[in-house]
Amino acid sequence: ASVELLHTATLVHDDVIDMADKRRGQPTAAAQFQNAPSVMLGDYIFAASAVFVCDTKNVRVIRRFSETIMELSTGQIMESFGAFKWDHAIDEYKSRIYNKTASLFRTAAESGAILSGAPEPQVQWLTQYGRSLGMAFQIVDDVLDFEGTEEEIGKPVGHDLLEGTLTLPSMLLVQRYPNDNPIINLFEGKDPETNRLAALDMIRNSTVLEESLKVAEEYCEEARSTLGQLADTRERQSLMELVSYVTDRRR
Repeated sequence: ASVELLHTATLVHDDVIDMADKRRGQPTAAAQFQNAPSVMLGDYIFAASAVFVCDTKNVRVIRRFSETIMELSTGQIMESFGAFKWDHAIDEYKSRIYNKTASLFRTAAESGAILSGAPEPQVQWLTQYGRSLGMAFQIVDDVLDFEGTEEEIGKPVGHDLLEGTLTLPSMLLVQRYPNDNPIINLFEGKDPETNRLAALDMIRNSTVLEESLKVAEEYCEEARSTLGQLADTRERQSLMELVSYVTDRRR
């Protein structure tokens, strides 16, 4: 419950920062109640999530929860200061999506292992599983921003580009075609809508989406390999199926 509330709080705040109208196909809190009440709503949900995690009375879990909030904030700060810059390195992108997304997946898996009383090696395996799963999830999410529909992703296609956020597919396209690239033009403020549509068309007619999914699948394999060290149980099978869902949800 704490992890879910923490995630929800970050989404409420993200929608204020991004001035987003829709989330999961529905009007955002910011769109319905304006920014100030939405910020307070996000703060309230943050506090409620902290109450739940404190109820565990486990200092290690409480510390990890606090670290997660720091990482989520770091990821958002990285994204804000990196907006409309088209020369990001792949490692910078990976660091950003770990902070913004995979850190929360890690915390869910790690905390569950700790609170269940699992031996330390299993805690470490599940920690790595959560991190790898989260990295794959975010990369697939970034792919869906280009190949999905508004109904599937709950926001306009190519929304990240309009926000000045460079994700793995767009990063690969910039690296491959550095001259007269519509993403660079868009980030430099030249005819945003025309260049957004041109970037979508260029990305969809290149191999960058497939290359991005290959990176996501590598993280999925890391997650599966880590789970392979656990006993073959129904619960492990469920976690294995969750890895498959990360890539299958785009079909």
